[in-house]
Parts: sequence; C-alpha cells; structure tokens
Amino acid sequence: MGLRRKAREIAVQILYQADVAGVPFSEAFKTYEGYFNPSPKVLEFAKELVNGVAEKQEEIDKIIEKYSKHWKLSRMSATDRNILRLATYELLYRPDIPPRVSINEAIELAKSFGSDESASFVNGILDAIYKHEYKKIANF
Repeated sequence: MGLRRKAREIAVQILYQADVAGVPFSEAFKTYEGYFNPSPKVLEFAKELVNGVAEKQEEIDKIIEKYSKHWKLSRMSATDRNILRLATYELLYRPDIPPRVSINEAIELAKSFGSDESASFVNGILDAIYKHEYKKIANF
C-alpha cells in the first residue's frame, strides 16, 4: 500500500474518531499514534489532511450538503461523512492532488470502511462537487 493511501486511511480514522467521540483532532491523533505507531512520513501527510479538513470544515460541510440531495450531514453515516470531508478538502484546497486521484481514493476508502452502498454514494456526491465547485475554482 502506498504512503498516501495509508495516510488517507489514517486521516479518515482520525476524522471519524474526532467526529463520533467529540474529541479534538489533536487528541484523536495521540490516541491513534499510541496504538498504531505509524511511520513519520505517513503520519505527516495524514496530519496535513486532517488539519486542512479541520481548518475548512465549515465550508466543506456546506458544500457536501449542497450536493447531497435529500441528505443532511447528520443523517449520513459517520464513515461516509468523513470520507466526503477528506475528499472534498483534497478537491477544493489541494491543487497538488489531481481531482480524479482524490475521487478514486475516496471510493476505495468507502469500499474498505463503509457499507455496500458507500462507494456509489460517495462517488455521486464527489462527482457533483467536482463538476460544479472544482471547475469553478479551476476556471474550466
């Protein structure tokens, strides 16, 4: 497994823990590190992603709700919600990551961590965000 894929898995797990347990991201990081002791390079990228989501979460949540027809964030599974947060952050705020990579990685995370329907649910929302929001900022 590649460094970035592993970092994304860690980021989703940390976002999930902070979301569900209601703990600060820093505490979720410490808990994760204490149990799993990931490599510093993997953890560095995971921290970049989690810190970026934390910084932009309010904007990200509004965008996700805008494109998730008939689904409020509170009704989504915590797993899907946090995969969407991570991927939306990458799409809109990380120009160094190609959009298709962010979407494909999110789909793989949804297959690994979500329900049977998670991958198609995540793909549908991210595709809409890509078509409408990403293309606005990329001047397509």
